[in-house]
Amino acid sequence: MNEQYVVDLGEVAGAHVAVVGGKAAHLGELSRIEGIRVPAGFCVTTDAFRQAVAQVPSLDEQLDELSRVDPDDREAIRTLSARLRRAVEKTAVPDGVVEAVTRALTRFGEHAAYAVRSSATAEDLPTASFAGQQDTYLNVVGPEAVLEHVSRCWASLFTERAVTYRLRQGIGHRAVHMAVVVQRMVFPEASGILFTADPVTGHRRTATVDAGFGLGEALVSGLVNPDRFTVRDGEIVDRTIAAKQRAVHALPTGGTRDVVVDARQQEQPALTDAQVVRLVQLGRRIEAHFGRPQDIEWCLDGDGFHIVQSRPVTTLFPVPEADDQENHVYVSVGHQQMMTDAMKPLGLSLWRRTAMVPMHEAGGRLFVDVTARLAAPASRDPLLDLLERGDPLIADALRTLLDRGDFIPSLPGTGPGGPPAGGGAPAPVDTDPALVTELVRRSETSVAALERDIRTQTGPELFDFLLEAFEEHKRVLSDPLSMQVLMAGMEATWWLNDHLRDWLGEKNAADTLTLSAPGNITSEMGLALLDVADAVRPHPEVVAFLQGVEDDDFLDDLAELPGGPEARDAVESYLDRYGVRCVGEIDITRPRWREQPAALVPAILDNVRNFPPGAAGRRFEEGRQKALRKEQDVLSRLRALPDGERRAAETKRMIDRVRTFIGYREYPKYGIVSRYFVYRRALLAEAERLVRAGVLTEREDAFFLTFEELHEAARSHRADAELIRRRKDAFHAYQALTPPRVLTSDGETLNGAYRRDDAPAGALLGLPVSAGTVEGRARVILDIARADLEEGDILVTAYTDPSWSPLFVGIKGLVTEVGGLMTHGAVIAREYGLPAVVGVDRATRLIRDGRRIRVHGTDGYVELLS
Repeated sequence: MNEQYVVDLGEVAGAHVAVVGGKAAHLGELSRIEGIRVPAGFCVTTDAFRQAVAQVPSLDEQLDELSRVDPDDREAIRTLSARLRRAVEKTAVPDGVVEAVTRALTRFGEHAAYAVRSSATAEDLPTASFAGQQDTYLNVVGPEAVLEHVSRCWASLFTERAVTYRLRQGIGHRAVHMAVVVQRMVFPEASGILFTADPVTGHRRTATVDAGFGLGEALVSGLVNPDRFTVRDGEIVDRTIAAKQRAVHALPTGGTRDVVVDARQQEQPALTDAQVVRLVQLGRRIEAHFGRPQDIEWCLDGDGFHIVQSRPVTTLFPVPEADDQENHVYVSVGHQQMMTDAMKPLGLSLWRRTAMVPMHEAGGRLFVDVTARLAAPASRDPLLDLLERGDPLIADALRTLLDRGDFIPSLPGTGPGGPPAGGGAPAPVDTDPALVTELVRRSETSVAALERDIRTQTGPELFDFLLEAFEEHKRVLSDPLSMQVLMAGMEATWWLNDHLRDWLGEKNAADTLTLSAPGNITSEMGLALLDVADAVRPHPEVVAFLQGVEDDDFLDDLAELPGGPEARDAVESYLDRYGVRCVGEIDITRPRWREQPAALVPAILDNVRNFPPGAAGRRFEEGRQKALRKEQDVLSRLRALPDGERRAAETKRMIDRVRTFIGYREYPKYGIVSRYFVYRRALLAEAERLVRAGVLTEREDAFFLTFEELHEAARSHRADAELIRRRKDAFHAYQALTPPRVLTSDGETLNGAYRRDDAPAGALLGLPVSAGTVEGRARVILDIARADLEEGDILVTAYTDPSWSPLFVGIKGLVTEVGGLMTHGAVIAREYGLPAVVGVDRATRLIRDGRRIRVHGTDGYVELLS
């Protein structure tokens, strides 16, 4: 094998990552950009690294042990990584590598000073920056010292922080190799960091410059506060000049030291305004070359600016693509659908094809462009009013943008369509339960026809059939009667809350009046799992068996146990009705409960442990009676008011309306996921055929193609394996991003704020969606399959879609980061009488698992108790 141990940076291109690592590949690319100066040097390649570590004793065994460590086990990681680092550092640099490095130093200056820097193959990539994970050494003088620090850079692949980062990112330790950059030192007057997009807000036209005297290590290590300049559209719009008392300088004999800055210079800016603007211009040139915002390390000496590193900023949320240069404002679909996780391409394309409004994709999430509605006065207020009732933080973020007056134009006219679909539909005149019955019948008939007709469809014909099925899907969704019933239930809820607050001083009165409303498929789903627990509880062997369940084929084995057939039948019956659901159900690529019934086992066991027999019926009847008593109380108090009979009669009509129609609020989503399950099974069967034909490597590869691309693969029997690989990498990166509620075409993310001062100091503010106050132990749960709840716990989580409803029967209160008055978690919390506060920013990070908290569901805040 012809191995190359050293390559000049000038010969490196971006495609050489596997040989020189991400950092060196970027430096090589940088050196090709006109006007960009990169210090000269060479790269010790990954061939040299592999040659060196091949001599490390027991390397494979140590890597195997490291790969099995829990990412949260810091002590084990610290011990194992330190052992590996020592082993690498003790290993002699191979003779061939010594010879190649020495020869390169002769070309660049044997006794010159160098910066020796790690360059891992998974470093500075678009999907993972690995910033700060490996080591850099400055002012290294002489061949012996350079070789010693090359070895240290190799060993830094196994620092505790680098190992932890890989474990958390799901990157195998063997998948990453280490190259080392050796560059001529620059002895700067000033140095620092340039972000070509604001790293906090994401604003793409805003650049930030941090600057200090001397070497950049003073800034990186936190030794000094930097000067900070904010530059937008070529002008400095903000500056903060820090007192820079210390700086890091190079020593003549090698190495560095920190020194005290002359008192007269400390509060002088490290850069002039002209230099800041010039630096940002260079950054824009680099950004344009790489096609995305960059995190750039720079230094300034008498010859001007030198760029010593540039990496993509991986923490910025991507911006939806637009076919014009106009300003756009996008609102998150996930915050309204209670599913803010990243979706795979097939899931995104299916949701877009079956949605009622055009959607835009970014970062594995979907957004709706509301620019035109915000620009037109006639549609702006209805939109903001509707969003205010759903998620006040979205409405506040949009108002913040509008108040600036410089991003959204104000246009005359009515705007396109007023409020979102359904917002203007008239409510039915009659409060007639038969309307709901008819709508459910229509949906069930449509799903049954879909199941019948899709059975004979395969290959390209399946996709043609599905295109027609999607039109039927949208027809069912847009049924005018369905829109009327949905709005009738929501408007009656708003009417009751508004009028009973004004007339009686009651906050959120509808929360109690809607308890145990009939016909709510999602709340029925939670109660039905209590009935499953009733079938399991009498049989100890069944309970013991379920406690050890790990696989999804447990139902056949269950039937072998005493009482097992009854338990299995109860689970099967539940799956027949609700098996189309799952966590994140709007993403068709997510496995359904029917496919993964083991996901329900923890909730079943919680119900067995925490509830007596017959709990479902009792809970429903208790809620119904409580709602009835509340109704009688409210009507009685209204009649005692001036004009009381009229007010009571109007309120009674609205109570009847809300109890008749609010349960239907959950049914359209059930209809959607019922159809999705049919689509999913057909598309998975097609993917299996493509695997057998050698078109796809595995069935799940289909999830990383759009519907249109999968259609083409079925037609042509060809699929782009490299595209699928890139999509998998991108999805992995998107999972780590937090989607904003509002996103602009400039990349600015806005999440809104609560403009209130009605909560105690230190309380976490949110939206009150289900009345009452409750105190208890917080259980922070991000994965429903890992839920372990005791009776009386308060569930704290990021979001709850309908699949979380089975947990609601066993909790005392609810806190979520995402949600609105009419989102699923709020509706079901009210149905079950659980005090709930939603839209609590960063709740899962600010509330520690196990901490006692008090949830104020009437006033909308959470207290952290000692």
